[in-house]
Amino acid sequence: MIPKTKVSVVIPFYNCPYVDLAVKSVLAQSYPDIELIVVDDGSTRYIEKLEAYKDNIVYIRKANGGTASALNMGIMAASGAYFAWLSADDLFHPDKIKRQMEAIRSSGTSFSHTAYYYINELGERISGVISMPFHNRDDLIETMMSGCPVNGSSVLLDMEIFNKVGRFNEKFLYTQDYDLWLRILPHYEWSYIGEPLLDYRVHKEMGSVIHSEAQNREIALVQSRHQGILTQLLRKERGK
Repeated sequence: MIPKTKVSVVIPFYNCPYVDLAVKSVLAQSYPDIELIVVDDGSTRYIEKLEAYKDNIVYIRKANGGTASALNMGIMAASGAYFAWLSADDLFHPDKIKRQMEAIRSSGTSFSHTAYYYINELGERISGVISMPFHNRDDLIETMMSGCPVNGSSVLLDMEIFNKVGRFNEKFLYTQDYDLWLRILPHYEWSYIGEPLLDYRVHKEMGSVIHSEAQNREIALVQSRHQGILTQLLRKERGK
């Protein structure tokens, strides 16, 4: 059997001035078996920042459809056995993929996420370690029912998960990640790395700042959709 080693990293890109830095952080990974797919979601600015990297990435351009649609197009084009997502304004630390692949293999899990740092527009670190370890699966389920502490750019997962639960829901413009994690949770065990392996950029143009009210409405909708299944799952876990 051929070992599953390749990781497909998808960067959804829409008019982001930091996209070249995101690309550099993936190309600088210590893990050797990576393909980088940049999905240009109809950008009209900063496209030239990718020109120098065209030989080292898979570049896909599409009409603007939102983050979920860009991620799904990247997933469909991917040839890797594992998927990682990097937002165009965030940065992987050099050992990010390597550490997560080690964690998945050693734990036998299919989904991994990590701690991270906040950085500003200049790339300066503006926080301590942002970490939310879970003491057990009960704790994880209960926390996920009330909010999403999982940073999408910190996630690495087995591609086979998409065959089980489907890809990102393109109807959700801001919470497509939260919805997917809640669909994954009942079926798969997760592993967590408390070491920060990601820089998460906070800036005035980020979607969670500009669209905070709409995002909050979507969060409530996602939670109501999954409330019943997760409540049953929590009862089952506590009944062991």
